[in-house]
Amino acid sequence: MGSTWGNRLKISVYGESHGPAIGVLIDGLPSGISIDESKLIKEMQRRAPGSQSGSTTRKESDLPTILSGIYNGKTTGTPMAVEILNTNQHSSDYDGFTVTPRPGHADYTARLRYKMNNDPRGSGHFSGRLTAPVLFAGAVAKQVLSARCGAEVYGHIIRIGKISGVSWEEKESPVIPQEGAFPQENTAVADRMREEIEAAKLENDSVGGIVEVMGTGFPGGIGSPMWDTVESSFAQLMFGVPAVKGVSFGSGFEVASRRGSENNDHLMFQDGKLRMTTNHGGGFEGGISNGMPILAQVAFKPTPSIGQEQDTVNLDTKENVKITIHGRHDACIVPRALPVAEGCLALAMLDAFLGRGE
Repeated sequence: MGSTWGNRLKISVYGESHGPAIGVLIDGLPSGISIDESKLIKEMQRRAPGSQSGSTTRKESDLPTILSGIYNGKTTGTPMAVEILNTNQHSSDYDGFTVTPRPGHADYTARLRYKMNNDPRGSGHFSGRLTAPVLFAGAVAKQVLSARCGAEVYGHIIRIGKISGVSWEEKESPVIPQEGAFPQENTAVADRMREEIEAAKLENDSVGGIVEVMGTGFPGGIGSPMWDTVESSFAQLMFGVPAVKGVSFGSGFEVASRRGSENNDHLMFQDGKLRMTTNHGGGFEGGISNGMPILAQVAFKPTPSIGQEQDTVNLDTKENVKITIHGRHDACIVPRALPVAEGCLALAMLDAFLGRGE
């Protein structure tokens, strides 16, 4: 089971959803970078269980304990080890799922792969709970990026179920959602998105959505073609999140319906600086950053744990059976997943930035 990612910057995630703790080891950080721990905690609170309408009622403080890698408020250059305690598990809610697998979960495939040696409680290492240490690493990467090259990372929700907002790709001056608010800058659209989540919750169902993340201030000329692009690194990180089913950049799949004359990003000088007239490519050409904002979209499936009765099988008796999933689950994970996507973009950007010139 591989849970380590990165080239110049490496992160290793450990733990299970219902184990004593989860955490991350971050290796390759430059030394001497000031780290504001209060900002790290704010980022963690954005993802914490129970922080959004329609989210799970499982309460976890998600307070990280930094065990190494910071001294006098600055990175030391040695590996940063971080621990996050699990304090509110209801493991009995998951009894029997190795025999009667939950639809949309890794219960069946984990049994095939690990011969029932994996920890199944709360989905174990397959759980979305493991995005908490990934988010922490991304929050650190945000601060290092800002210090080293002035780059910043933002995000918003552009779709919940059938309710859609407007992509930043279509706006000349994107508006960033206010801190602490529902992460969609149009309040009318935000209200309809919340209603969509509540409607699914009342029907013991769930709903998915799409988030959009943007990196600004990132210099051009970063990245490499083929397998070492910021795009491929970001996609690899995002597909480590169990609910992610799609990643795109810039105009995404819309480019398939255009002609080249409509989709090409034309070069121009503006105030003495070389820019693009549009940003359909999402900040990249040939896998290398072009100085435009990095823009990516991530699609999340509906939470598979729902309160409605569903069809499955009993793997021991080889019979078709019905299953009802109990426990505490999100009607929509998208609001809590947004800061994770931001963190993953920051990690991909920082890994590429640290390897510039190679």
